[in-house]
Amino acid sequence: MIFIVVKFQVKAEHVEEWPERVAAFTEATRAEAGNLWFEWSRSLEEQDTYVLVEAFRDGAGEAHVNSDHFRAGLAAMQPLLRRTPEIVSTTIEGATGWSAMGELVVD
Repeated sequence: MIFIVVKFQVKAEHVEEWPERVAAFTEATRAEAGNLWFEWSRSLEEQDTYVLVEAFRDGAGEAHVNSDHFRAGLAAMQPLLRRTPEIVSTTIEGATGWSAMGELVVD
């Protein structure tokens, strides 16, 4: 599984409209055959920062970054951003999705 987390620092005048502005990109990515999840959150500490947590089946990353909606999504995001996004991208061997947290079990 390819696991990716990206932090986007959005210009103040675009912070509230960010979810709407990335909606087409989000919808198209979620519809990809290899997408496992594609979830946006907003930072509690930095109100101008959105965090994207995404995952793809092994081998599906190349199709994602070469897609028309990926290029269109980046072009739409670029003028809304204060700085270059920060990313962590890694492959987790053998993983296919979320696992239950062993340290905090809820009955």
